[in-house]
Amino acid sequence: MASPKLFSPLTLGGLELANRIVISPMCQYSADENGSMTDWHKIHLGHLALSGAGLLIVEASAVAPEGRITSGDVGLYSDDNEQAMARVLESVRTHSPMPVGIQLGHAGRKASCQAPWEGGAQLSLEEGGWQTVAPSDVAYQDGQRPPQAMSLDDIEQLKANFVASAKRAERLGFELIELHAAHGYLLHEFLSPLSNQRDDEYGGSLENRMRIVLEIFDAVRAVFPDDKPVGIRISGSDWVEGGWDLEQSVELAKALDARGCSFIDCSGGGLDPRQTLNVGPNYQVPFARRMKQEVAMPVIAVGLITEPEQAEGIVFGGEADAVALARGILYDPRWPWHAAAKLGATVHAPKQYLRSQPHTLKKLFG
Repeated sequence: MASPKLFSPLTLGGLELANRIVISPMCQYSADENGSMTDWHKIHLGHLALSGAGLLIVEASAVAPEGRITSGDVGLYSDDNEQAMARVLESVRTHSPMPVGIQLGHAGRKASCQAPWEGGAQLSLEEGGWQTVAPSDVAYQDGQRPPQAMSLDDIEQLKANFVASAKRAERLGFELIELHAAHGYLLHEFLSPLSNQRDDEYGGSLENRMRIVLEIFDAVRAVFPDDKPVGIRISGSDWVEGGWDLEQSVELAKALDARGCSFIDCSGGGLDPRQTLNVGPNYQVPFARRMKQEVAMPVIAVGLITEPEQAEGIVFGGEADAVALARGILYDPRWPWHAAAKLGATVHAPKQYLRSQPHTLKKLFG
């Protein structure tokens, strides 16, 4: 019986993954008021790092205080942030060999909000919210406080912030950086004509709207070690007429591919509440399938991937090089174990758990 493709190695840049299961960055809204990780992150990341996946990516970490979605978001913009993250990573790495990456981002006009379990609404300044920034002074939805349109100086500062956070990521020993240009956050806001109404070199044409993403990629790539991958997550479409779409995504991907981007992670939506989409299994996989036809770099697929056979079909069929799990692996943090059992593969488990191997699966843990 042939080994399942899902459990074959994959190389991203100079990083080899043991299998093709990626744990997506997932915001926990559980940092302290200064954006520093807490004991929750030790528990959360620690148990995911024991799952047997090929790669764990830490949640979106803001490159500036105003770039946090909520006041409970993780940041990587201060010495305190870096030190708190170092403590968490030390704990995780003591007990897991899994490579750990980080997603760097800025929430743009979708910042200054409540945590989802508090309703997720935008916070007023009186409630402890803050002034948001965006390419243009266009609010995410009616009734919200408009963001402040970024000046050219603001854009230069944003680039510097990404570079500073990337340097912190290197000091922390992260093996990978993913830039967050999806889900309606700041870099996505520059890409979409629905949120970017600028008339300077960062707005208007597709070339201009892509400019900041390419400049930030180049700047981060220049300060992160050559053998460590720098990739990107994009939304393949806004799912709104006249917005960012798959054809524009392809052009961005080609430009990044030419610059040596290590991988592209294809999600979707999040920019405009008018989006219309049909959510179901594999609903975003067509974005990855198209990218596989257009670029040389590895492609990661997402989108209600919940079953082992479903994930195996995606990578075996060449629709993507890897799959990324989010809610599904929160619900079942041993998903890779169960997938390996179902598909007849071998997966890593910590020595403390080896005796949990079912007696009918003598080779599950190697």
